[in-house]
Amino acid sequence: MSSKKEDLLRTSEALFYQNGFHAIGLKKIVGESNIAMMTLYNHFASKDELIMEVLNRRERQYMEQLNFAIAADPSERKKISESIYVRLARAHADWMNGRAARGCLFLRAKEEYGEDASHPIVQLVDGHKERLKAFIQSADSERTTSEVLQLCLLLEGATALAESEGPEIAARELIAITERLFADLQ
Repeated sequence: MSSKKEDLLRTSEALFYQNGFHAIGLKKIVGESNIAMMTLYNHFASKDELIMEVLNRRERQYMEQLNFAIAADPSERKKISESIYVRLARAHADWMNGRAARGCLFLRAKEEYGEDASHPIVQLVDGHKERLKAFIQSADSERTTSEVLQLCLLLEGATALAESEGPEIAARELIAITERLFADLQ
């Protein structure tokens, strides 16, 4: 990826996360990125396309963090004292401590574009939430659908709570409740 495109994506993500999607125009993004409008259009045909790439990039980074937390070889997992769910909660807590003071960027996107369920951004957000559930299920295929939803609820709730209580407190409580509920899931 070119450095200009990387700068553009990083700046766009920060601006969208801080201000919302509709509140930020392309002029603000190119100004903050210190690039020309033509450079933006060389990489993205529209603002929606830029938003979708920002969300896709964020999802890749988040999923890499979760994957790293459970990356131990399956035969080695039995030697790790924490359940996979607790390790996922710790990874999510680490993510929140660095990025979640303003809630979930995906849900913020859905709030702004949700009036049209067929909008590509809404579809991307819904797909992200489904991919997260599938990832958790594949991380521990012995867990029930209900257990997967319970962990997702804890992750999402902690992210939402980070807005009012702060990421550190939400992360601490996420780990504590996950340990209580899922510590025995080896």
